[in-house]
Amino acid sequence: MISAQAVKELRDKTGAGMMDCKKALTQAEGDIEKAIDILREKGLASAAKKSGRVASEGVIATYVSEDMKKASIIELNCETDFVSANTDFINLANGIAKVVAETTPQDIEEVKALPYEGITVQEAVTNLIAKLGENMNLRRFEKIDAADGLVSAYNHMGGKIGVLVQVRSEEANDAVATVARDVAMHVAALNPQFLDNTSVDADTIEREKEIYRVQALNEGKPEKIVDKMVEGRINKFYKEVCLVNQMFVKNPDLSIQAFVNEESKKHGKIELVKFVRFEKGEGIEKEEVDFAAEVAAQMGLNK
Repeated sequence: MISAQAVKELRDKTGAGMMDCKKALTQAEGDIEKAIDILREKGLASAAKKSGRVASEGVIATYVSEDMKKASIIELNCETDFVSANTDFINLANGIAKVVAETTPQDIEEVKALPYEGITVQEAVTNLIAKLGENMNLRRFEKIDAADGLVSAYNHMGGKIGVLVQVRSEEANDAVATVARDVAMHVAALNPQFLDNTSVDADTIEREKEIYRVQALNEGKPEKIVDKMVEGRINKFYKEVCLVNQMFVKNPDLSIQAFVNEESKKHGKIELVKFVRFEKGEGIEKEEVDFAAEVAAQMGLNK
């Protein structure tokens, strides 16, 4: 019988996961030192020791099913751009995206527990950490099911940016998929914040109105025309941040909505439903490394 205290002791010594410690202790018949060797042999101890390092590089991977009805996007992070270009790393990211699209996980922990090539997704990540020697983290995902249309994906700069675009359409064919992909390319380039005016939340609108109101007053505008100026600036705000209002990057004479309307005349009615845009490392604070201090620490010179 493996005690909870023994599991805790092994975890404290190695930094490995609780279940990995329990399995190692069972295999070692309770011998702590032998269990440490087992974890080291599997690369689990060394992987855990790297978990404190910031993983802000990586790749955005997308997957779209053959019938274009199911799609997913995931972000898998690592520490350096060297590892982010590694074939094993990229293959793992693409494989995880496929697993997500084919299942129904509710959160990132459920994704990590999904079966993946005879082990779990998290175990696959841990194994690759041990192999490549860098911390990695499956950070986020999103899945789209398009029952009455299709989903198209676009990946930019080798996975620096990934986009999914869902459309509702009369047909689910390659021509409609190309329209959705053109919109996805636009999303990658211009980074809209919302789909349309109705998607903008009330708090955002109120915050923008207050900013514009103060701006107008600071410009010395009369109080009686301030509200009209605020409304005008809100309309401009909609054009800047809402996808359907933005001018199409491939044809600046058309808004995205006008572009979709034009394509609808050729391929049957097409309606934009949703988009998801992930950019690698967005929102992650990179670790500033003092290389002199790091070398000194590794040489035991810091007292």
